[in-house]
Amino acid sequence: MAVYRFRVSFEDYDEVIREIDIKSVQTFKDLHFAIHQATGYTPEKPSSFYVSNDQWIKNEEIAYLPSDKKSLDKITLMEDAKLSRFIDDPHQKFYYIYNFEKPFEFHVQLIKILENNPNAVFPSLFKSVGEAPRITPVFLDPEDVGIEDDVSDLFDDDDATIADDDELSELKGVEGQPEDEESEENEFGDEFADNEGFDEDDYKEV
Repeated sequence: MAVYRFRVSFEDYDEVIREIDIKSVQTFKDLHFAIHQATGYTPEKPSSFYVSNDQWIKNEEIAYLPSDKKSLDKITLMEDAKLSRFIDDPHQKFYYIYNFEKPFEFHVQLIKILENNPNAVFPSLFKSVGEAPRITPVFLDPEDVGIEDDVSDLFDDDDATIADDDELSELKGVEGQPEDEESEENEFGDEFADNEGFDEDDYKEV
């Protein structure tokens, strides 16, 4: 049993590289999860490896969480595909697309074949260069998720009543307003007048 060392690089960020050691009998799903343990992305996204030639032309697809159409076409699944079955060249290449909803594209190339170390745990990260680019968050329009534009629609106007000054006084158990109300308002008003508000933190997702 051999150990493969794959170099994984972003197609659009070729300065970001991960090198991963993995057993030849492990699957493309194992490699998929190892890549995203090394990048910090969630692996639970529809993704595919494509067996490629030297020009990175995509051929047979090996999928994770495939669409219904791909499932009907009986596409090869990552969890069922051992790496050794698709290695015909000591420098075998795979074109890899992560997250079809908001894709990142990678070049995955076999760069070395090693002897198995029975004391080592695979897959393992051999080398890491550069920081993986951040995934831009998607913000939804409130109308798209059914948020009410006007909360007043939630209330029945016939049920709403407004107490007059005399009724408010009875509820408080006193007549009129407290004499020191103005001073209390000024005290709190001065306190909040000094508050310039919160700075808006930049949103970022790792």
